[in-house]
Amino acid sequence: MNFALQKTLELILIIGLGLLLQKKVAKQDLKGLKTVILSVALPATIFIALLKIKLESSLLVFPLLALSFNLTMLLASKYALSASLPKTQNAKKRTLMMLLPSLAPGLSCFPFIVVYLGDDSLALAALADVGNKIFGLILLYMLAMHWYNLRVSKDLRASTKSRLRSLLLSMLNEPINMVIVVGLIMLGFGWGLASLPGFLQNTINSMKVLMTPLVLLFIGMAVRIKFNEFGCILSLLMRRAGITFCLSALFVYLFPAMTPALILLLVVFPQSACSFWPFAHMSAVASLETKDGQQKPTFDIDFAINILACSLPFSTILIIGIFSFSDVFVNPSNLLISGITLGLASFIPYLSSKLGRGKSVKELTESSLLTKLHQTDKDEKIVKEVIKSKKANEMA
Repeated sequence: MNFALQKTLELILIIGLGLLLQKKVAKQDLKGLKTVILSVALPATIFIALLKIKLESSLLVFPLLALSFNLTMLLASKYALSASLPKTQNAKKRTLMMLLPSLAPGLSCFPFIVVYLGDDSLALAALADVGNKIFGLILLYMLAMHWYNLRVSKDLRASTKSRLRSLLLSMLNEPINMVIVVGLIMLGFGWGLASLPGFLQNTINSMKVLMTPLVLLFIGMAVRIKFNEFGCILSLLMRRAGITFCLSALFVYLFPAMTPALILLLVVFPQSACSFWPFAHMSAVASLETKDGQQKPTFDIDFAINILACSLPFSTILIIGIFSFSDVFVNPSNLLISGITLGLASFIPYLSSKLGRGKSVKELTESSLLTKLHQTDKDEKIVKEVIKSKKANEMA
């Protein structure tokens, strides 16, 4: 059996086990599992992967690339991704601009990079995630507060500085970021995993083994999609994936000498699910608006929850499909075709609903015209009867 297909079946089987466990696991229990993944298993995996690479200044290009992608998608979310939403739905448009440019590779991308590409590619992906974290934790927070500040009085704006300071501290306290900092310091001194005591090496390796099965079980147990607005959200995610494929194709065209593994990394990393951090920023703004007594919210929180619920399984299926047919997706022409196809297909629900509304309006117009004509005929009959009875009275 093909290696990629065999790995895909293994991953799908573990996700299927997670689906079977849904009824036995409450939603609040998933938070504990997510904490174990993001605070123990994933940091251990990234730490080992980082210590296997050679620290070079050229590696700085990966966080810069990720940050450039985030900023490009921020522009795309303003002008292309939210194009199918009505102009009056500003809260939903701001929500899309927060969520769709963000990436959460920890749960949706890193486990598959380890399985299909190995530790070296995971280390590069972890470095790229530094740029993504700067965008998601700092720049999007500043954008959310900017929109909030436009709607409140000057007395309430001073508190945002202290909130930004606490956000930077929480970023430094996050286990993944701490591991990256420690790993880079060790690489700077020329230390590797073998420099650590034996018991510490074994402990870190044991924690690393936990990551892939835990993440896949988590994906299976966490998929609880609400079908309200499902068509709209699915079309937005398809358009996001289509734009991302086109950007990856453009980059591969510009640098054709890249290895297949590096091309696949550049293709799958931007296809990660939407991050939870922008949702946390939006929730913070919503709590501030509740205290201020604002009637019109800056963001649509329910819409954001539905996007997050759909984004993780969508990205998981897409990334598994890319790795399963890796020979297809290392070709920039195929990437461009896939991107254009997904982009065009994403407008089908919008066009069908628009045609449906147009048809209903036409039927309503025709119905009202028929009603008016029928009413006119009735009025003419009444007038004729009145004239007839009046003539009869005059004759008498």
